[in-house]
Amino acid sequence: MSQNKGYASSPLSFNRMAVRASASVTSAKNTIHSLMEVDVTKPRSLIKSAYEKTGEKLSLTAYLVTCFARTIKDHSHLNSFIKGRKIIRLDDVTVSVLIEKEIDGDRVPEPVGIETAQNKSHRQIHEEIREAQSQSNEKLESFSGITWFRFIPGFLLRTFIRIADKNITMAKRYGKVAVTATGMFSEQASWFIPHGSPTVLLTVGSISNKVVKVDGEFVTREHLHLTVSFDHDIVDGAPAARFMNAFTEQIINGELVGS
Repeated sequence: MSQNKGYASSPLSFNRMAVRASASVTSAKNTIHSLMEVDVTKPRSLIKSAYEKTGEKLSLTAYLVTCFARTIKDHSHLNSFIKGRKIIRLDDVTVSVLIEKEIDGDRVPEPVGIETAQNKSHRQIHEEIREAQSQSNEKLESFSGITWFRFIPGFLLRTFIRIADKNITMAKRYGKVAVTATGMFSEQASWFIPHGSPTVLLTVGSISNKVVKVDGEFVTREHLHLTVSFDHDIVDGAPAARFMNAFTEQIINGELVGS
């Protein structure tokens, strides 16, 4: 890092250039967004009760991934992407969960593919995410962990990512639906709007307390702020709305907690 006349400069790291290239590719997509508040009082209470009984604290993010994968499976036309003049529909639901990791001094989002997520329990998905978070931060494991990825010239990164975005093998490993929960760290009621998306992207915001009327009485309930983004080249408004109705109902009922 060099300093001169009141400012400092440093070269972009390879990891930061990769994130930048990926953002450029996804931002070119035609994306529509759905913003909503979902009552998570029941699932949060069930997670707390399970912790008090077993000492195991299952994450809310893993629960959301579980609900997301089951709902995507029931709306299988969303588990797809466009390749040339064809729509490729994947048989299994792989959810790409973005986790923040520090790699070579940079804090960057890294995708972890939860394969066959539609068949996994809340606990199994929780354990996979925790395992990924505990792994060494020495290398960027995206793109199948290929070590030669780092040797791609910066000016070719966008081309490589654009090709990888249409690759069936990559889609099966990392999925075409994704979840990012970095917004949960916000201390204020907030939604986050991504710049682009895979076919379906769930962006988790903060939790806030709201007074609502239940059975004629006013009570305080916990509401989670969610943004779900859809690739409009594949998903129209009505199917997106039906997906959202089913997804939020799955979250609210809490049936998949600890399953």
